[in-house]
Amino acid sequence: MSGGKPKDKAFLMNWIRRNSPTREELLESRFVKPFAHRVAHSHLWRFSRTSVRRGTALGLFVGIFFLIPGVQILGVALLALPFRANIPIGAAMTFLSNPVTTPLILAASVWLGNALFGLNTRMSDLYILYDEGASFTEWWHWISDNAGPTLVGGLAGLFVISVVSAIVGYILASVIWDNWIRLRWRRKIRRARDQRLEASTSDAAAG
Repeated sequence: MSGGKPKDKAFLMNWIRRNSPTREELLESRFVKPFAHRVAHSHLWRFSRTSVRRGTALGLFVGIFFLIPGVQILGVALLALPFRANIPIGAAMTFLSNPVTTPLILAASVWLGNALFGLNTRMSDLYILYDEGASFTEWWHWISDNAGPTLVGGLAGLFVISVVSAIVGYILASVIWDNWIRLRWRRKIRRARDQRLEASTSDAAAG
C-alpha cells in the first residue's frame, strides 16, 4: 500500500513539470518581461501549503474562464503575484481546459447561463455540435452567430463554473497537501522507530 504513494507523487510532480513553463521560459516571454523582476520572486515558485492551494485555485479559474492557450499561463503568472500563488501549479492547472474539455465547458456554460437567467439560447444546435464533435472554431462561430443571449449566458455560466472549480480545487489541494504531510511524518516516525529497533538489536547482540 505505502509502496504506491511515492510513485503517485512522482507521477504528479512529473506531470506538473511537463505542463509548466520553467522560470527561464516564462521570463523570456515579451508579455512577462515588464514584470520579470516580480514574477521571478522565489516565493512564487516555492511549494508550500498556502502557495499550492492558491496556485491550484488560480490556475483552475484562469484556465476555465480564459479559454485561450498562452493567455492562460500569462494570466496565471501575472495574477500569481498579488495572490502569492505557486506559478508552476497554477500553470499546470490551466491544462485541464484543453481541446477535449473545452467543448464540454462551453456547453455547460451556455446551459448554466440559460438555467440561471432564463435565456433562450438554441440548445438544439448546441447538442448537435456536441454530438458531432465540433472543433473549437465551430463552437466559437456558433457563439458569435447567437451573440446576444449566448454570449451573456455563456460568460455568466463560464464565470460560475470557474469560481466553483477554483473553490473545489482549493479544498482538494488543501486535503491532498495535508495528507501528504501526514504521510511524510508517519514515514519519518517509522524510520526513526526502525533505526532505534536496529540499534537496540545490535546492542543486544553485542552484549
